Amino acid sequence: MNSFRRSLVAGAVALGLFGVPLAHAQDAYPSKPIRMVLGFSAGGISDVLGRTLAAKISSSLGQQIVVENKPGAGGTVAADLVAKSPPDGYTIWLQDMTAHAINATMYRKLPYDSLKDFTPITLVAFTPLVLVVHPDQPAKNVQQLVAYLKANEGKANYASAGSGTANQIAAELLKRSANVPDVVHVPYKGSTPSAQAVLANEVNFSFLSMPPAVSNIAAGKMRGLAVTSAKRIAAIGDVPTMIESGFPGFELVVYSGILAPAGTPKAVVDRLHAEFVKAVNSEDVKTAFAKIGAETITNTPDEMRRMMEADIARLAPVVKASGATID
Repeated sequence: MNSFRRSLVAGAVALGLFGVPLAHAQDAYPSKPIRMVLGFSAGGISDVLGRTLAAKISSSLGQQIVVENKPGAGGTVAADLVAKSPPDGYTIWLQDMTAHAINATMYRKLPYDSLKDFTPITLVAFTPLVLVVHPDQPAKNVQQLVAYLKANEGKANYASAGSGTANQIAAELLKRSANVPDVVHVPYKGSTPSAQAVLANEVNFSFLSMPPAVSNIAAGKMRGLAVTSAKRIAAIGDVPTMIESGFPGFELVVYSGILAPAGTPKAVVDRLHAEFVKAVNSEDVKTAFAKIGAETITNTPDEMRRMMEADIARLAPVVKASGATID
């Protein structure tokens, strides 16, 4: 073999050994920071869960997960942003999946399809809501709150984390269950501002997410009347359930999960799924979630999609029965 031919062969071998792997290395996911969009403001359950997971997964992925709060319209602002983002795995969404299912029915028009425009990754947690009042409010339990609402029909009000959220649906269910048709809804952009409304005694009650409820109940700044889960929550074990408080069948838990834009490549979905499942099942994340009254849960992308479909169908009659709609 002459020297020229040997040079060609050597060059081809070098490309085979070094060029292709280098290209793969450059294309390996993730090669830059990932944006995790949250549908609610800082301080709420989505924010606490998201920042806990982002810190855990960033080191494992080798790239930072940057948390970005995009509150508004019960998570639909964030949903629209993610639905229209490139399906490359660099924009993901940690959303209150219960609110996402509620929005599919509550909003007459959405700028996205609640199922077709998203790729499920996995659920990460579920939590109840907590019915709370300011300590200066007269109600010491749910029955006393109902009596107050009936005596002040049309004047009493409640705060929610936004129109279309599970907080609003829980309050509307209470109204219907207690036969109190006229209580004013005051929507805020997330759990933190709605919690502030309770702390300032600007509203008569609210169904809050666990982080602000747990910390403020412990500090004596709020009175917890009931949780919306079937069983009591260890973090606030002396607070009864709505069922125990005389409302059979009143159960509403909030599921949180990770979604990506529709069309995200399977290899990217598989990597994200593996990383989130590993993080959620770690002891330090389980402990951190438990402190705020959240329980960890994971599933496969296919299982999550089926759950999304089932939740939209299950919650549609609840939303319709509540009478809450948004144009």
